[in-house]
Parts: sequence; structure tokens; C-alpha cells
Amino acid sequence: MAGPRVLKKNDYLFREGDLSEAMYVIKAGKLAVLKSKGNSEITLAELGPGDMIGEMAFFDAKPRSASARALVDTTIIELPFKSLNAQFKTFPEWAKAIMRTVNNHLRSANQKIRTLEKSDEETNAVFPPHTVTRLCAILGNVAKVYGETTEAGTLVPPGTLRRHTIQIFQQPTNKMTTMTEVLQALGHMKIEDLGEGKQRLTVFKPDFLVNFVDFYNDFLFKSEDKRTAIEEKEMKTIKALLFYGKKATPNEKGEVKLNLTQMQNDSMRDLGSLFNVDDVNGLSEKKLVGEKFSTDAGLAVSMNFVDLETQFPYWEIIHACRKVTRT
Repeated sequence: MAGPRVLKKNDYLFREGDLSEAMYVIKAGKLAVLKSKGNSEITLAELGPGDMIGEMAFFDAKPRSASARALVDTTIIELPFKSLNAQFKTFPEWAKAIMRTVNNHLRSANQKIRTLEKSDEETNAVFPPHTVTRLCAILGNVAKVYGETTEAGTLVPPGTLRRHTIQIFQQPTNKMTTMTEVLQALGHMKIEDLGEGKQRLTVFKPDFLVNFVDFYNDFLFKSEDKRTAIEEKEMKTIKALLFYGKKATPNEKGEVKLNLTQMQNDSMRDLGSLFNVDDVNGLSEKKLVGEKFSTDAGLAVSMNFVDLETQFPYWEIIHACRKVTRT
């Protein structure tokens, strides 16, 4: 039903990919139009009183092409498409045709812009996603097939790794070198300089690399609406949840319950930084953890500890590779 609706600051009016059922007029306040880019959002526009938003979907009923979030407390007037359609039917056919054509041109232009941006990002990236999976697959496979098991881990023969990288998979050796440095920095392997250009490479857990490749490859081939990505800004929150989750007793489903209020009180002492109970809101929306609920001891949340513990190091690699810059 048409009428005013109030959004609190930071509330989303709708999110990118949501079904479209109405357009809106801003009566008071301000909205940001946001577009997903990697693990973050960029602001495309800021709209104020009198501006309309969400009107493009009226003509084709396509999912929302961007998100809209209140920058301050905002009042909007909701205009349901169902009601508008009854009025639209009374328009002359030529007017309907013009409006549909303009809308289609806007959709097409936006799609071309997104395609050009994506192509530019992939061209400039040192480690495009599929390069990450290839390099880790090469390293993991060589370690498992040709490696020597020791107490410290699996010794990887450098010559064999080099041949597989260049000759079989046709990947640049400098990228494999950078990948091993990233993995060493994250604690998954060790690189020792033996002098005269020789190295000793030790992969601590080759199966971890194999599992990472399976995970990331599966993620990359899913449609965007079925992907659940952990953003870099969320990693700190997950790290805190895992720290306290290790101390909790899981139930029969493997879930643990954490007291968020107590975590907030103890975080500076235990983690050296402040954890806020609202830090889990985004994770709850993605269903990576449950919804917050109240207990006698404060706010709490349930989560599957094993799932998050498994995914966390995978996303550490993904985000570390995204930070690699050209030299």
C-alpha cells in the first residue's frame, strides 16, 4: 500500500539483487545508491528530498541493479508497482513505448559500464581469481605427488615445481614465486634460502591447498546470487568469533553459542581491540552466523564453528592475493 515509510540511519531500503515491487520518492533525508565492487560497496549517487529511486524496474521487473541505504533518518513514499500499473495502462501507446525505450537504453548502458569495469580490473590484477586457483593447484599437486614428507611438512622439489609451472600449466614463474611468498606470510609454508639461487620449499599441509582450490573454484563458478563472500572488513569480526568459539562447547549440530556482550567487555583485554555486538550484523544477514538473541547474560549468537574455522584461512589467502600489486 502506498504511503510514507521511515528508515533509520544505515537501514537499507533494498539491496542489489532484491526483487522489485515498488518505486520510491524521498520525502525527507538522504539515500546513498551503492554498487557492489569486490568485497565492498561504492557510492554511485546521493539522493535527497524530491528524488525518485527504483523506477527502472517498473518497466521490466528486473532485480535491483544497486542497493539503497539511508545516510540519515529518511522518510520515503512507497509507490507499489501493482497500483502504478493500473494507471500506466491508461497512457497512450506512444508514451508507453518512449518510456520503455529510455529505460532499456539506461539498463544497457549500465551493463556496458559494468562489463568494462570488470575487464579493466581483471586486466590490471596481478592475481585474477583463476590464476590463484591454478597456482595453488600446481603447488599442492607437486607437493602431494613429488614431495618428501618430513616432520616439518612436505618438501617440494623446486625443479619439479618450476617445470610444472612453466611447461605443463604455462604460468609465469614470478607469479608462482609471489604465491609462495603470500602462503609463507600466512603460515602455510616455509621458504629457506640455501645460497647460490637454491631454495628449500616446505608446504606444511598439502591437503589444505587442495581443499582451498576446491573451495575457491566452486565459489567462482557459482552464480553471483548464490555466492556468500566474506569481506575483508568482516575478517576481524570472524577472528574474534573463532577465538571465543574455541572455548565454547558445541551442541549436537556442531553449533556454539557465544555471549556477545561478554565478548565486547573482554575484547580489549583478550584481543587488543574492541569488539562490538553489532559487528555480527552483516554476518547474520549472510547467514554465516545466526541472528542475535537476548539471554539473561546479554546478547548472544549461535554459529557453526567448524564451517567458519574452515573458511577463514581460505579467505585470508583470497584477500592477501587481492592486495598484491605490480612492481
